[in-house]
Amino acid sequence: AYMCCLALALVQQESFLRWQYIYNMSSELMFWFKSYEMHLEYTECDSTGSRWRVAIPQNPGACTGLPEPVRGTECTFSCKAGEFLEMSAQECTQCAAGSYSLGSGIRFDQWDSMPAGFSSLATAQEINPHGDDRLTCNSSSWIPQGNYLESNRDECTVSLIYAVHLKKQGSVSFEYQYPDNNLLFEFFIQNDQCQEMDQSAETKWLKLTNHGEWATHTVNLKSGTNILYWRTGGVLMGAKVVKPVLLKNVQIEGVAYTSECFPCKPGTFSQVPGSSTCQPCPRDTYSGHGASSCTPCNTTTQYAAEGSAACKDRPPCSKKDYFQIHTACDHEGKTQVIYKWIEPKICLEGVTGADKLPPSGEREPCPPCNPGFYNNDTATCSPCPAGTYSDGTKPCKQCLAGTEPTLGYEYKWWNVLPANMKTSCFNVGNSKCDNMNGWEVAGDYIQSGAGSSDNDYLILNIHIPGFKLPTSVSSPSGTEFGRVTFEFETLCTADCELYFMMDVNRKSTTVVESWQKTKARQSYTHVMTKNASVSYTWAFQRTNQPSDTLTTIDIIWTVQDIHKQSTGPYVLSELKELGQVRDPLGSVGSLMNGPSFTSKGTKYFHQFNISLCGGQDHLAVCTDNVTDLSNTDSQREKGEGANTLKTFICQSTIIPASGRGFHTSLSSQSINLAESFVGASVENTLNGIRARPELYPQTSKKVPDVNFYYKSSEMTSSCETGRSAVVTLRCNPEKSTKGELSVPSQCPAGTCDGCTFHFLWESSGACPTCTERDFHRIEGACKGGHQDLLYVWTEPKLCIGGATLPEKKRVPCEGMEFWIRLGAGLGAFTAILLVSLTCYFWKKNKLEYKYSRLVMSANKECELPGADSCAVMEGENEGDMEDEVVYTKPSLLGKLKAIASKKYENMQLNSSHSKALVWS
Repeated sequence: AYMCCLALALVQQESFLRWQYIYNMSSELMFWFKSYEMHLEYTECDSTGSRWRVAIPQNPGACTGLPEPVRGTECTFSCKAGEFLEMSAQECTQCAAGSYSLGSGIRFDQWDSMPAGFSSLATAQEINPHGDDRLTCNSSSWIPQGNYLESNRDECTVSLIYAVHLKKQGSVSFEYQYPDNNLLFEFFIQNDQCQEMDQSAETKWLKLTNHGEWATHTVNLKSGTNILYWRTGGVLMGAKVVKPVLLKNVQIEGVAYTSECFPCKPGTFSQVPGSSTCQPCPRDTYSGHGASSCTPCNTTTQYAAEGSAACKDRPPCSKKDYFQIHTACDHEGKTQVIYKWIEPKICLEGVTGADKLPPSGEREPCPPCNPGFYNNDTATCSPCPAGTYSDGTKPCKQCLAGTEPTLGYEYKWWNVLPANMKTSCFNVGNSKCDNMNGWEVAGDYIQSGAGSSDNDYLILNIHIPGFKLPTSVSSPSGTEFGRVTFEFETLCTADCELYFMMDVNRKSTTVVESWQKTKARQSYTHVMTKNASVSYTWAFQRTNQPSDTLTTIDIIWTVQDIHKQSTGPYVLSELKELGQVRDPLGSVGSLMNGPSFTSKGTKYFHQFNISLCGGQDHLAVCTDNVTDLSNTDSQREKGEGANTLKTFICQSTIIPASGRGFHTSLSSQSINLAESFVGASVENTLNGIRARPELYPQTSKKVPDVNFYYKSSEMTSSCETGRSAVVTLRCNPEKSTKGELSVPSQCPAGTCDGCTFHFLWESSGACPTCTERDFHRIEGACKGGHQDLLYVWTEPKLCIGGATLPEKKRVPCEGMEFWIRLGAGLGAFTAILLVSLTCYFWKKNKLEYKYSRLVMSANKECELPGADSCAVMEGENEGDMEDEVVYTKPSLLGKLKAIASKKYENMQLNSSHSKALVWS
């Protein structure tokens, strides 16, 4: 009976346990059933570091039937990479195969569409100055391209925004391509109050990248809300479209935990549970979404590149599937052309329309060595020893006494790639072409390789450690340290572009010049104005099968005409003769003209920096957009930076902060307008450079204008011989010593033809030194026996410095009253004298005339003529006429003749003659 009771008790206990298990399973099933209508989250951590797990309904307002809150894990809790936090059990669980987890981070590496949480916002543009319509940018945005995001290609300002809340301090990192400095690119962070967080310029402004290369950028984040901004904005002043910024692999750390694992994207897989990353599928295999393994392709008719999501059919072989190379010289000094398939080979040979691999060419003599090298009867070329030289065809010779070799690289023959050059292939979409040669040697030229797709950049690079001037030139008198010259031509059946880039001191790569579409064979020269380590890069990208050749690369260390760049003695003597002061003008002058507006209304200015005489510390400095903003303040003050241009005259494009969405004014597109000083003269032409005085109205010819002539050897499509510039220095005492710069009103951009730039620099420092000939004296009125003497400048005053105006002087003088009294006395004395003389001569003249008449009568035998009937009137007696003298006044001429010819005779008048004496 006891055993039966015991057995019954055991059966009842087992039944109870079964029912309890069924109840627990039912409760769990009910919980997961309800979880489809809700999700679990943690509350914010309180002051004690605790938090609660709560259920949040999927449908708002459905608050019935939810489980009670449960005390959550500690706030410092986090899962490892490859794990996720299973919220129902609040335990870390490994990710299943085919998925991955970062533990305390999230990653965005698939861009078939814009991921959740990301948004693209275009900033409204400025008002068009030529109309009232506001130009919008509604069609501008960041565009998903599968493996990466692509920014806008226009001049609109577009921001990519993502907000994340971090439980602890973390970081954000991403990969990007930024190849075009015509597009501005910045990354910054705001908090939940829309306040920009403290961030250095180095982390805010992204550096330019080489074409096809991806750069990684990492910034630390604070706990709390972080709003991430990737912002771009272009400046288009022509028809050329900018190259976009590319963005991929955005990873954010600091989210403390992730509640789910991310499935592997197509083309990748994770084979084991607990993976933190997904691996790309090997070549000729593919995978779908969330794959734990890759599926092989049928390699007989199909192929797949590494990381493919599907297999592709193999095409028939064509000419673009193979390339030719020249073999290295053998022991007999011969080489031959051979053809090879591009690896990996994806084409089919034995199908209709397929091309076959051409046979190898015949063995032929190797080309000679390049200048500066010799072969010494061997199959390889070696550099000439120090102090010797060779043209490549003859043995090295010793330089003559008193001479030294001109150091440099000159490549004319391309049998093998030189040791200091390398070639590679990059692809924008990150597809692999690393095992392909970007460029292939071809005897007397080097040509671009085949590549694998239209997005490939075919790269050729040469590194120059520095430049060395001959010892005969102890220091450069100009700004030229070296130059690179190359000949090229492009033959393209569709769109293609060749870039020439440089990287100074391994800081950032900038595009020096680029050429699009088919170009005839031509030569290009770039002058190096800084003695630094530099890498020159040629990158070629095509849309269809091209044939691009680079025939000659000639890098010359020394500049043979360096002395011609110095200021000649005639310049200094001429300025001395003009008496002009140049020291105050030694600093750099700046001119900003504009504003100008692009087609969409974006405002920009052209800023010119000019240094008349240059010098190590007085060159004009122009910086190139955001790459300079990443430098320190001290570097910017000194004019140092990755893209700092130092020269005599340079031009930058200034984009104001207003209306662009950026937080500071930006400087970009720096251009070197004058790298060498030709000379200064009052003449209008010097060394083929012509000044145009008619562009500036002349105000005074007393002091002639002095023209400073400059030259730049950088050629452009419109200036085959390079640019030139003329700075006209004009005396203007009304201006300050620093002066004022201006451009011709007919040419507001500073140039009328794009090749010669004209500037007018008016300054008082350009005026001659003042001398005593530049002022005159003014005498004041005499008052109180004293007179003031004043000295004033002769107007217009066209001199500065030198002689100064004498101070006012006071000298004794005689007043007006003294002179009046003196004049009155002299006048009275003169009047009395004249009256006395008049009376005296009148009496004397009367007697003389009487005497003269008597003499004339005596000469007629003492007989007087008979009286005429008209002399004695009727009724008159002659007695009455006795002693009467009738006097007729002689004429003035008669008097003068009488006085001149009179003779005095001593004779006695008879009494008979005295009667009836008539004067006529």
